[in-house]
Amino acid sequence: MRFSASLCRPLYPYSLTMSSSLMWFRKGLRIHDNPALQYAAKESHFVYPLFVIDPHYMDPDPLAPSPGSTLAGLNRISFLLESLVDLDLSLRKLGSRLLIIKGDPSQVLINCLKQWDVKKLCFEYDTEPYYQALDVKVKDYASSAGIEVFSPVSHTLFNPADIIKKNGGKPPLSYQSFLKIAGQPSWASVPLSTTISSLPPVGDVGSCGISEVPTVEELGYRDVFQHEWTPFRGGESEALKRLNESIEEKEWVANFEKPKGDPSAFIKPATTVLSPYLKFGCLSSRYFYQCLLDVYKNVKKHTSPPVSLVGQLLWRDFFYTVAFGTPNFDQMKDNRICKQIPWNEDNELLAAWREARTGYPWIDAIMVQLQKWGWMHHLARHCVACFLTRGDLFVHWEKGRDVFGRLLIDSDWAINNGNWLWLSCSSFFYQYNRIYSPISFGKKYDPNGNYIRHFLPVLEDMPKEYIYEPWTAPLSIQTKAKCIIGKDYPKPVVLHDSASKECKRKLGEAYSLNKKLNCNLREEDSKNLKRKTEQEQKSRRQDKKKLI
Repeated sequence: MRFSASLCRPLYPYSLTMSSSLMWFRKGLRIHDNPALQYAAKESHFVYPLFVIDPHYMDPDPLAPSPGSTLAGLNRISFLLESLVDLDLSLRKLGSRLLIIKGDPSQVLINCLKQWDVKKLCFEYDTEPYYQALDVKVKDYASSAGIEVFSPVSHTLFNPADIIKKNGGKPPLSYQSFLKIAGQPSWASVPLSTTISSLPPVGDVGSCGISEVPTVEELGYRDVFQHEWTPFRGGESEALKRLNESIEEKEWVANFEKPKGDPSAFIKPATTVLSPYLKFGCLSSRYFYQCLLDVYKNVKKHTSPPVSLVGQLLWRDFFYTVAFGTPNFDQMKDNRICKQIPWNEDNELLAAWREARTGYPWIDAIMVQLQKWGWMHHLARHCVACFLTRGDLFVHWEKGRDVFGRLLIDSDWAINNGNWLWLSCSSFFYQYNRIYSPISFGKKYDPNGNYIRHFLPVLEDMPKEYIYEPWTAPLSIQTKAKCIIGKDYPKPVVLHDSASKECKRKLGEAYSLNKKLNCNLREEDSKNLKRKTEQEQKSRRQDKKKLI
């Protein structure tokens, strides 16, 4: 890493009588609507804005299936670093700068609190279990050292704990019940503070090992080849630019309906693509909310939740609330809101899905976009998640969740888990007979297959009549298109019609058993269901031999 010599000297003559605050950035990588940063600056002579490079998320993993760490793909790591560079530039304009230290966050924080003689520790509240555990360690030390801790809720529209308390100690499990309990955000009637004119300078950093924002190469990704980087740049500046471009199209904002988006649109995506900026807090969800309400005030009519853009922000809060109030939300076992289903553990099918080798061009093109861009339209996500789980392959939703969790630049713990629970019909949504077809769903948006041709160039010359089902093309057509199925592009891993019927039958059996036992399945019950599933897998493989 590059070290900045100027950071090793105090910018002011340092005095022990002067008050110092530490602003710990994790998410919330922004200046606008940042109450923790504002409080850190209040009545402080020095403010230390700190971001910790956490090896847990950032260190290269040579065994990972694609470039990146164990938990994050290179696209998301790059997006985060760009966001940090942008934050540093913004802080410098205010007379400060971003301090970077690599290491275990709790150890780094405690060491810095000691060395910098901090009186106030400020950071945005985070509901994720990983950060909750981290915060306990840091708060315990701060309490013992007499350091004030200020940790406001500003990553979401509501405080999840407040919603749960209003609901009698349990999170509401439906969107409509959430809306009824939540009402209007308490802060919404008062304009948010979106600017800061200046910040106190950084004090003496001592021997804490400060560096500038590293590059991906400096993090250890020197010999990594990335085929294509995400087209979306990180940072608050880019977030506000995208927000302004979106809200300028007032009619589009007013008429936005989530189910009507085009998942095949990639030159200009059919959504705002603000989700990664919300994930990292480069954009305040509260500011976004107020901007949308301002648009609604100036149009004759607009859509409403759950399909409107405001509705999408409320969905985000709904999942945050359920995730915060549900132990083991990120797994099937011991998760009280999750149906126990004997998903298979077929690593070959999982790998075919992850590596875009299912033989279904619509599914594979989406997975290629995920690998290259770290993003795809929400309806595209629905299609591939359904295909992996209840639609065709019957692979455990946790496996798919892990792939999305690693590769998406907007991967968000609560939302990612919530959506996989939903799309696998394990929780929230239970109409398992409604399946996204891997053939007809994409075709209705993009009959010519332009999306497939872009992300799967091997099928570029396949006639549109066959591009969604290339295995049905006569050999002469395949030859002319320079794509022989089974050689240049894989045969389907399953037959959709028979596979989806089997998935429905298995889910029906699992649902019946869950209902009979009131979701209290014993381990033996799960094993028996799983045994049946494994036996049926053999017949599936035999089915596959019938393909061309």
